Amino acid sequence: MQTLTELIHELPALQALTPAHRETLAGCARNQVFASGEEIMREGAAADAFYIVRAGGVAIVTPVPGRGEITIETLHAGELLGWSWLVEPYRNAFGARALGSTRVLALDGVCLRGKCEADPALGYELLKLLASVFAQRLRDTRVRLLDLYGSNA
Repeated sequence: MQTLTELIHELPALQALTPAHRETLAGCARNQVFASGEEIMREGAAADAFYIVRAGGVAIVTPVPGRGEITIETLHAGELLGWSWLVEPYRNAFGARALGSTRVLALDGVCLRGKCEADPALGYELLKLLASVFAQRLRDTRVRLLDLYGSNA
């Protein structure tokens, strides 16, 4: 069985970080497994973790009045979930549910913030990593909105 440190060093999503920074992250990490349909994050709840999907899938969801919960994006193995642990007031901007049995590496948000405060270079590298995720998700959202509201002309 692999240690958390070995897992973190092998994750493609974290390869932009130095080996020392990945080692530091391992101190905040734990493995978690979610059953199909199980809530990983609740919109508006305390954002206490950052996740890396190892296996399975995750639906990013939000409630819509009159329609219930809708999926706004689907994540798969290797993708990052959760950035609200980094931004005050540390509340989840969206919810997330497991699609089938899903394994994640969960990194404790309070622990991560402490490590980033102690090592600003780590904080900067994590912020760059998350900023690339923000940018890609904004591009994806733009495409979905164009599909939804675009002209058929």
